[in-house]
Amino acid sequence: MDEEQFTTLSVTILCSALIIYMGFIIYNLAKESKAGKYGTIVLFFVLGFGMLGFIAKEILSKVLLK
Repeated sequence: MDEEQFTTLSVTILCSALIIYMGFIIYNLAKESKAGKYGTIVLFFVLGFGMLGFIAKEILSKVLLK
């Protein structure tokens, strides 16, 4: 395994773990603030929008490089 493969693999794994952890933080924030169903959906949409951008960037870069 060369350096480029290791970097790609580690960034993918670590960013995925970070996204999962951030989802847990958003869920915990919604639960502690008693946001309700609508508030929880809004929190996940607004705060998760940045995570969605990262995922879309990865998908687009894979599609455009093929």
